[in-house]
Amino acid sequence: MTSNNNLKFYINGAWVDPLGGERTYVENPATEEIVAQVALGSAADADRAIAAARAAFADYSVWPLAERIALLRRILAAYNARAEDFAVAVSLEMGAPLSFAREAQVWAGQVHLEATITAAEQMRWEYMRGTSRIIYEGIGVCGLITPWNWPMNQIACKVAPALIAGCTVVLKPSEIAPLSGLLFAEVCDAAGVPAGVFNLVNGSGPVVGARLASHPQVDMVSFTGSTRAGTAVAAAAAPTVKRVAQELGGKSPNIILPGADLAVAVAAGVEGCFGNSGQSCDAPTRMLVPRARHAEALALAKAAAEAMVPGDPRAATTTHGPVVSKAQFDKIQGLIQQGIDEGATLVTGGLGRPKGLNRGWFVRPTVFGDVTNQMTIAREEIFGPVLVIIPYETVDQAVEIANDTPYGLAAHVQGPRPEARAVARRLRAGQVHLNNPDWDTFAPFGGYKQSGNGREYADWGIHDFCEVKAVVGYGEA
Repeated sequence: MTSNNNLKFYINGAWVDPLGGERTYVENPATEEIVAQVALGSAADADRAIAAARAAFADYSVWPLAERIALLRRILAAYNARAEDFAVAVSLEMGAPLSFAREAQVWAGQVHLEATITAAEQMRWEYMRGTSRIIYEGIGVCGLITPWNWPMNQIACKVAPALIAGCTVVLKPSEIAPLSGLLFAEVCDAAGVPAGVFNLVNGSGPVVGARLASHPQVDMVSFTGSTRAGTAVAAAAAPTVKRVAQELGGKSPNIILPGADLAVAVAAGVEGCFGNSGQSCDAPTRMLVPRARHAEALALAKAAAEAMVPGDPRAATTTHGPVVSKAQFDKIQGLIQQGIDEGATLVTGGLGRPKGLNRGWFVRPTVFGDVTNQMTIAREEIFGPVLVIIPYETVDQAVEIANDTPYGLAAHVQGPRPEARAVARRLRAGQVHLNNPDWDTFAPFGGYKQSGNGREYADWGIHDFCEVKAVVGYGEA
């Protein structure tokens, strides 16, 4: 089910009517059918939420840590109780197969809440350094702007550390996929979050997002989205000198070393690239393989891609859903055409929808070979199920190619662990994954270069929402 509050905002502990009448329609990208109507806010709506958050901060910021942890535990319990509602909402708004929505999308929100609680319990919030007392305390009112591709992951890994730190927040979910955000507001209400501590206003980036970024009573903006939108947020925030945390785009390399098990590495690389229909900012979208094994890698990647089953998100046999919108579909089609035009070898997939699908924004799982790092498909973030395979001569050249990008969110290395570790140290990326490890919600997540700044997850995320105070002379008589 979706929220009963689609045409309202959650401000100061209550569901309230918007000040204006603007609406947006939520499309199911698998069917192209409208599944909900949602209110869009104005700058004045954002102002109301910011005022509520500001008024609540003085009291909430001095809550004992144990009480803030207890609040987050209540949010976690209420979230888990609505897990199936979240799965249905995510599947409807972004097209994820129901099984993936349950086991990955909704699960991600759960484990971030759990990791934040554990980190808060273990974190050293105050300590002496010489005669000075070092204290971590909440930065203030925080504007949280989240994307459509991993809605619960990003909402949880912003809201949870902010509330644990003692901050009050205004959340603006993506207007493309707002249904799960509305459900999260219902969860916060059910958990007894005090009035004004958590607020939600739906709206567009240029209106509500820009107001959160520019408002002088907002102390921090945490933004996840495209690099283009992230620069606009930073520019809007600059005159008020507020903190800006950004998790932006990526074009992550996946270096398969000469000593790797090629069949295992390629299959895992294809799966990693195409997971969530390719709509993950840290996906391993550039696969680098030894030139001598390039043809073999193409054959393995072709088989892995062609084993995927795009289709109805409700069907048990479906492995991959559509991309989120017609605009995203059209962008991906244009980039696939550019890959063909620039001389890359189309190994499988290509233009148009997969066979048997005549509606919905489904993209054919696509693999390109013989790619150079100067081609558009190797430079731009495609954000769809498109993998580019780049041959290299030496490991030094592979590292050079991997680092030759304006992004630096993630990187991947496959091969014998000693060599993989050595290569990892040379890669300019915030996270490096060796041999397809399990996801680690306690490892810092964030990027180098144009992939952003700041770090999310567990105590790393908590620190982003804290100021550091030094009480000098605290230990003197």
